[in-house]
This record gives sequence, C-alpha cells and structure tokens, in this order.
Amino acid sequence: MALLRITSPHTQRAGRRTSWVMLMVILATIPGIAVQSWLFGWGTLINLAIAAITALFSEAAVLTMRRRSVAFYLKDYSALLTAVLLGIALPPSVPWWVTVTAVAFAVIFAKQLYGGLGNNPFNPAMVGYAIVLVSFPVPMTQWVGASDMVSSGSMLSLSQSLQAIFHHLPSIDSYTMATPLDGFKHKDSLSSTAAFNSIASLKGANLNSWLFINGAYLLGGLILLALRIITWHTPVAVLSSLSVISGVFYLIDPNHAATPWFHLTTGAAMFGAFFISTDPVTSCTSNRGKLVYGTGIGILIYVIRTWGGYPDGIAFGVLLMNFAAPLIDYYTQPRTYGHKKAKKGLTIKEDN
Repeated sequence: MALLRITSPHTQRAGRRTSWVMLMVILATIPGIAVQSWLFGWGTLINLAIAAITALFSEAAVLTMRRRSVAFYLKDYSALLTAVLLGIALPPSVPWWVTVTAVAFAVIFAKQLYGGLGNNPFNPAMVGYAIVLVSFPVPMTQWVGASDMVSSGSMLSLSQSLQAIFHHLPSIDSYTMATPLDGFKHKDSLSSTAAFNSIASLKGANLNSWLFINGAYLLGGLILLALRIITWHTPVAVLSSLSVISGVFYLIDPNHAATPWFHLTTGAAMFGAFFISTDPVTSCTSNRGKLVYGTGIGILIYVIRTWGGYPDGIAFGVLLMNFAAPLIDYYTQPRTYGHKKAKKGLTIKEDN
C-alpha cells in the first residue's frame, strides 16, 4: 500500500485551543504583576480581583440575554484576559468603580456588542481604559510611590489599599507621586533634559522602578514568543519605531526631548508592545502588515507622549491603528501559493 506523503505548503501542527492561548497570555503577565505588586503594594492585586469578578459577571449577563451557553464561552478565558490587562494598566489606588466601569464597558460594549470574541474591531481592554481615562482623568493619573523611592514603612498596607480603593480617602493622595511620563509631560518647567533625566530632579519619578516593571513584561513577552503564541513582527516594530523617532528628536533637540532609553523603559512600553498590540483579533494578520501596524503604534505613542494631552499613548495608539488594520491587511496580503508577481505590466498568472 502506497503511503500518502504530505508536502509543502501544507504543514501539520498540533491544534491550540483558544482557551490555552488565552491562559498562556495570562500566565505570561505574572512576572510583571509580581514586580508591580512588589513596588506599588496590594493595589494591583485588588484591581485584578475586582476586574476578574466584573468581567465574568458582565460576560455571563450578556451571554444570558443573548441565550448563549455561559459555561461554554466563559471557558475560553477571553473575558478573564481582558480583566487582567485592565487590572494591570489601571493605577493601584484607583477607586473600585473606575475599575468596574472600565471592565464592564470593555466586555459589554467593546466585545459582546459586536458579537463576541473574534468579531470585535477594537481591542476591548484599550477601549475600556480609554473610556475611564477620558472620563476620570484625575484618579487615572494617580500612582502610589514605589517602595524603592519612599521612606521605609510608608507603603500602603493591605488595609490601607482596600480603604483607598473602596473609600478613596483624601489622605491617600499624600502617597501618590508623579510617574516618569508625568514628569516628561511637564518638562517645560525644567531647565534642561539633563535635569529631567536626573532622578533627584523629579520627586517620585521612580525611573528604576519602571525599568524593573518593563523588564518583567519584556520577560513575559519573550515567553509568548518562545511558545509561538505571538510573532516578533508587531512588538519589534513598535519598539523599533518608538526608538527611532525618539532618537531622531533627541539628536535634534536634546534639551527638550527624552532619550530612546527613557521611552522604552517608562510607562507601558513593553506591556503595550507584547501584550496589547499583539491582540490577534484587532491587529493585522500578515507579517508585512504587522510591521506596518506596529510601526504606526510606535510613532503614535511618541506623538501622544510628546505633544498629546495624556502622559502615555499606548491605548490611543493601538485603537487608532485598529481602525487602519483592515486597510493595511488589504495592501499587505501575501502572494497566493501557485501565483507569481506580475512583471512588465502583466497581470498575475498561475504557475504550471
């Protein structure tokens, strides 16, 4: 009996369920969550718990109204992943109702309203984040000081964190400090970038703390690459374009522009590059498209950080490129197997 041999372009791969992919992405965030909790206290973990409960409840409620199987759809972990990404992105001392609003809006309006997973044109987590950032700018820009930049014993305890989140005590404001991107946004009050780059020049800038945080999410991103859950194209394009454009402006005017290293190691640079921009539903599908898509996000991040009204530009950069993703895919789709590129004005023809 002759054996059937399968040759290229066909490949055989073990099937990967959506639930497994979502779970691996959640697990890859653990290094970053651990570092954030170490530096900023219990707030991040509390936010994650609130976000997870809200996401599962919102998903179940909408699925019930749509007469869909709640157990079947909750098992894909997509709602839980949205909750985790939002819980990470929100400030550790943000009031509980901000977290509930962000997660509920993300799941109900940015995901289920379009038909559920696979049908949403915009990243649900970033939609929820953008909504609360625009609606509640004050609590969304208050971050507690990191442990390596404040005196011993001044970090919020578990009970203080719970009081800050559920009661939003005014006294908690004394624990909040400027992030590096907040300082960069108000850099005009400083005489030079040299002064800005000095940790002592900005009380609570926590440059070293954000370096550790970005390093932890870089580690998580490398895990996703090793598991082949994401490809290198989008994150490399995001970080490369952000580095290039920030480097160009730094060379032109070093007294007012921050270095590429600053842009890569502060804010949500690594988290956005590996965990947000690589969303398979709302990003581009072709490899060339991913490079264009990621490049656009990196440029928009710099533009918003430098000239926009918000300290960081991850959410708006991703959402704006979500608009462009279908058009980018249309013009960067790969050549169909069995066809070759047109030459000298001829149309594409099939190989014999």
